[in-house]
Amino acid sequence: MAASGLTVSVVGTGYLGTAHAAGMAQLGHDVVAMDVDAEKIASLSACELPFFEPGLGALLRKGVESGRLRFTTSYDDLAGADAHFVCVGTPQAPGSCAADLRWVEAAFTELADRLSGPSVIVGKSTVPAGTARRMADIVARRTDQVEVAWNPEFLREGHAIEDTLRPDRLVFGVETPRAEKVLREVYRTVIEEGCPVVVAGYATAELVKVSANAFLAMKISFINAIAQVCEATGAAVLPLAEALGYDDRIGPRFLGPGLGFGGGCLPKDVRALYACASELGLEDVAAFLRQVDVINLGRRDRILSLGRELLGGSYAGARVCALGAAFKPNTDDVRDSPALAVAAGARREGARVVVHDPVAVDSARRARPDLEYADSILTAARGADVVLLLTDWTEFEDLDPSVLTPVVRHRNIVDARNLLLPTRWRASGWNYRS
Repeated sequence: MAASGLTVSVVGTGYLGTAHAAGMAQLGHDVVAMDVDAEKIASLSACELPFFEPGLGALLRKGVESGRLRFTTSYDDLAGADAHFVCVGTPQAPGSCAADLRWVEAAFTELADRLSGPSVIVGKSTVPAGTARRMADIVARRTDQVEVAWNPEFLREGHAIEDTLRPDRLVFGVETPRAEKVLREVYRTVIEEGCPVVVAGYATAELVKVSANAFLAMKISFINAIAQVCEATGAAVLPLAEALGYDDRIGPRFLGPGLGFGGGCLPKDVRALYACASELGLEDVAAFLRQVDVINLGRRDRILSLGRELLGGSYAGARVCALGAAFKPNTDDVRDSPALAVAAGARREGARVVVHDPVAVDSARRARPDLEYADSILTAARGADVVLLLTDWTEFEDLDPSVLTPVVRHRNIVDARNLLLPTRWRASGWNYRS
């Protein structure tokens, strides 16, 4: 054990692993983070963050310069740690709704083959129920000195530091007092500051994360379903959502009607839970979760149809300005991004699409090289026949219609995030839809 705390290893230096490693160093532990991607490890060792996350770059540099945080490409460098956190990705498997667990299994196997003294391997990756038990069996076949625990992550992109250092809860999936004791020591500072701890079995810990994400996804899809009812009846969905939010049983968060959810967590977690329910024979549950996904994906088609209406029925030959590529503000993540999906949809229908995003242009260009990109709003909007506002960045909320008017060819705008003041835009001669 290091003088200032535990010795901790982190396997996987994607968004979760990098945030967790920097956070553990900030909590006073000696941390070594490992990834098989040598280029990524070189960048992190040089304190260069390969993705956008507010404040994380400074925390990374602080950890590296303090000597408490270092990076490696070798599992052999992790052998002396007290706790090993597995933070590898669990993307949706090709051709399936289920999670792809090959990297999780590889990490547990590689660690177990190298560990000889007492330690705990802690899964943080989001996995279906039953994974921890299977990983524990893999470890037990190789050593009797190593225990397995599951400690699901609840990071929100754009809030990684807050969620790592001041989480709203900690969940420990454990089977022995020693594993729980190690986790309590890892998070001692956080627990002493009042963070609640839920101690449960493996399956419960595994289900907490996907259940939370499925619930949030359901709430978003619910208000978007109600938005469709509002369109059909002439009701206004924004004041309706506001009224619902005052009910303390419901609350206002995640009741924003619009383009729907995306990113690397909610869509795949809903689908993984759907797949799990199907495998368990819970067809009613599976159908319910499937409908959450269907409603969400339908919002992308609805936004495309609003733009099509403003263009007189067709995107063919039109110039489209797409404002936003990231799936939400304060991140450059374009995984399953509704914004990028809409932009790509307009292009498939024959439009010339120019995309601008404050930080996600490089990520979007790698994901969709067939689209055009601009480094400013005005450049993206020049000559546009319709503007599609697709990600709710603050700088888009502050848009002045009088600034865009001289630049565009036609004053048409679809506000997919209900970010703008309709009366202001209509008073400036714009055809505004939301």
